[in-house]
Amino acid sequence: MLKTSSGLQYADLVVGKGREAHAGETATVHYTGTLVEGTKFDSSKDGNQPFSFRLGAGHVIKGWDEGVEGMKIGGTRKLVIPSDLGYGARGAGATIPPNATLIFIVELLDLR
Repeated sequence: MLKTSSGLQYADLVVGKGREAHAGETATVHYTGTLVEGTKFDSSKDGNQPFSFRLGAGHVIKGWDEGVEGMKIGGTRKLVIPSDLGYGARGAGATIPPNATLIFIVELLDLR
């Protein structure tokens, strides 16, 4: 597992063979998010609804913007996101407690 200067940790579980994701592009992903102890709080795979967002535009948590950049289409990456790159002291609803470290498995499906 690699660790960035921000504290984000990541590991490529599958290295994609497509082109690399860069800020400004729209990434389409499948993802599953869990808390450290394993409780799943969200997954695009549950409804088979891929999620798209503009990379680096601040439309998602900071850990996603940083962690998806550099992935290649077809790749799968594990992200371990510290709370300050996630939902911080506020948490998110009833499913993500304050100051939670988040784990995401992200599969990059497409770039536009």
